[in-house]
Amino acid sequence: MRIGPIRKLEDCRNIADFRELAQRKLPFPVFHYIDGGGDDEVTKDRNTAAFDDVDLVPDVLVDVSEVDTSVTVLGKTTPLPLMLSPTALQRLFHWQGERAVAAAAEKFGLWFGISSLASVSVEEIGRRFTGPKMLQYYYHRDKGLNAALLEMARAAKFDAVTLTVDANVGGNRERCKATGFTSPPKITPASAWSYASKPRWALDYFFREKFSLPNLEAHVSAGSNVSSSIQNYFTDMLDPAMDWKAAEKLRDDWGGKFALKGVMSVGDARRAAAMGVDAIYLSNHGGRQLDGSRAPFDQLAEVVDAVGDKVEVILDGGVRRGTHVLKALSLGAKAVSGGRLYLYALAAAGQPGVERSLGLLRDEIHRDMKLMGKTSLDQLTPDNLRYRQLR
Repeated sequence: MRIGPIRKLEDCRNIADFRELAQRKLPFPVFHYIDGGGDDEVTKDRNTAAFDDVDLVPDVLVDVSEVDTSVTVLGKTTPLPLMLSPTALQRLFHWQGERAVAAAAEKFGLWFGISSLASVSVEEIGRRFTGPKMLQYYYHRDKGLNAALLEMARAAKFDAVTLTVDANVGGNRERCKATGFTSPPKITPASAWSYASKPRWALDYFFREKFSLPNLEAHVSAGSNVSSSIQNYFTDMLDPAMDWKAAEKLRDDWGGKFALKGVMSVGDARRAAAMGVDAIYLSNHGGRQLDGSRAPFDQLAEVVDAVGDKVEVILDGGVRRGTHVLKALSLGAKAVSGGRLYLYALAAAGQPGVERSLGLLRDEIHRDMKLMGKTSLDQLTPDNLRYRQLR
């Protein structure tokens, strides 16, 4: 429970607080791009609400003076079972953008993902930051761009490539339609006051480095020099013919750690495991694509039962608390990943905001492990959970 308004970084004690501060800092089209989902946003809301249907059952009288929360995922050992999901356009949320998130991830030793639609180049991220890094790969109609993205990741010595498989067409993002949000932003009569009323954001956007999508702009103008909504970008630029054969070829062309992001069904999880991917992200794109689709946490148990001994299963979406992390790991997730959990903090305060959000989540995970009577993550099992109603 929060008492009083959130006006500065020090007031933020959880992800919901960062969301409120971000809303104060951002023009409304930009905030609602982060905050919104597809259609009625039923799936976006369910992603977090799903965790509430399961209760934790702790053990007591356990020596928890030392707790180990480290995990090895995609070949890298990190201090927390937490990954920062790749998200697009980050310099629209704060002028530091992906640089701030990469620096915070490096400080905490966590996996950091950079989107193909990032506003900082793969080359710069690879050159400046030493933590584990992955490229979120969008499969474009432009085959030259597809090859170039893979070569960028290879030259920058990225540790993994993750192919997004749930974006063969843009989801119906009605909030973005209502606000007129595009990349780069178009100032319209309806939104002009919102941008003008956030002078700090406006000064950063107009007087710092020009906004662009550097990993794409040599091949496509949309998003950098020609304004486009993300919905239209996905529909116009991404290849709807991408299939399992294309995914296998991409895996072979890359030759390193490889994951699929957006797998939800048991059948697809089995096919991915048989294909030999290193990990699957159980994800519905943050509820931005198919509204009415299942929440990752609701689907986690049956996917882990089917393929958990063959491939690493990463739960992506809806995580806001340390207890959410422990519930996911209790059902067999190797790690959890999220975007909004750090995007609100980035928008609120740049790198210090991201670091504070990660520090709060780290403290929650450590404290909750002790309260559960667990000293290592492998002690978390389904026996620690009870569903509130039969499913």
